[in-house]
Amino acid sequence: MSRAEQWPGQWPAGAESIVSASEVASALDEQAVRLTDRLRARERVTLLTLMNGGLYPAVELARRMDRPLLMDYVHATRYRGRTSAGELHWVRWPGLLSGTVLLVDDIFDEGYTMRAVRDKLLQEGTEEVITTVLTVKNHARGLARDWVDDAALTVPDRYVFGCGMDWHGYWRQLDEIWALPAEPESPAEGR
Repeated sequence: MSRAEQWPGQWPAGAESIVSASEVASALDEQAVRLTDRLRARERVTLLTLMNGGLYPAVELARRMDRPLLMDYVHATRYRGRTSAGELHWVRWPGLLSGTVLLVDDIFDEGYTMRAVRDKLLQEGTEEVITTVLTVKNHARGLARDWVDDAALTVPDRYVFGCGMDWHGYWRQLDEIWALPAEPESPAEGR
């Protein structure tokens, strides 16, 4: 029985797996090596999870990083249960952070939430913020991608879920990445 049959209304129609669990694990392994090397000389590192989506990649990265890490979280959202972004809403802010902060999120879509968190951390006196995402969505909307310090995977410009990313709040726990069917281009967009 498929998930769509087993969980009617809680599994999106037409969803397809686009990144396997083994591909995600391999990308996280490689990302953890890069970050461990980059952070080797840092004495105090706080892995700061951008909730809720950053929980999955943060835990997976922390498990793979061979170094002491402090762990905390920030909760800022533009989605609030919707599938499209709105105004930034601060839910929880961590205490004073010193040293290096490794800010971890699930996806860099347009980048506004991560940039707002990074900027606020720096304004409050954090010495260094290293931005890290599991995925970068392949499109040109929003902010430039050149300020993200490390990304493990690139995903197509489709609605994706799994590995921290959700579909109406569900399926963040999946260890593979799924995508909804691509939106058909309108005649004007195809030109």
